[in-house]
Amino acid sequence: MSKTVTPYNDATRTKKEQVEEMFDNIAHRYDFLNHLLSLGIDITWRKKAVKFIGTIQPKKILDVASGTGDFAFEALKLNPEKITGFDLSEGMMNYGRAKAAKMNVSNIVEFVKGDSEKMPFADNSFDAITVGFGVRNFENLEAGLREMHRVTRPGGKIAILEASQPQNTIIRALFGLYFGKVVPMIGRMFSKDARAYSYLPESVAAFPQGFDFIKILENIGFRNIKWQPLTFGACAFYSMEK
Repeated sequence: MSKTVTPYNDATRTKKEQVEEMFDNIAHRYDFLNHLLSLGIDITWRKKAVKFIGTIQPKKILDVASGTGDFAFEALKLNPEKITGFDLSEGMMNYGRAKAAKMNVSNIVEFVKGDSEKMPFADNSFDAITVGFGVRNFENLEAGLREMHRVTRPGGKIAILEASQPQNTIIRALFGLYFGKVVPMIGRMFSKDARAYSYLPESVAAFPQGFDFIKILENIGFRNIKWQPLTFGACAFYSMEK
């Protein structure tokens, strides 16, 4: 079980409530900061994940913790019938809806607000699921993963991208300095939320890494799980199927 780290360290509110508030607060700067702080490399990470789920030509895709929909819009290249972006933050999804309207794809990409631990979807509803940097924000990690397993059809594919800690000692120290000092400073400058970008390195450090996360996925029931560190281990790509 991973240690619970919350955005605002407020014992009177659940992690879900704090995560929702945090993303509502930074929604207006999220896309800009996401690409800036990852130096644009996050785009290539999503392309790799979408290529993986594309091998089964999915018609119905669920993008969990969708936010402003970057993963969902990348998956459009697979020509699905429907992509559902699912997220706690209405503020983030409003930006996603605006992007969908601008791209004239609102009939394909929809955004639904809800709790990833209690999804309003029937069993075996989706051919594929994507999650971009969202599973560490689940209040109950196992419950969220069980829901993802439940709503995926047998043989469906799941692609999870998550921030991680590099295994190489020197690179890990450099990334620790960047994520621990530089990222919070830049985040505060642009987002005006003093905690949001300090929560990032704290939540990454507390999240089960590599084989520890794979064990959890195996216990949930996922099959053929693979773990691939990307960009010196700053990002972890977990691919699997039901």
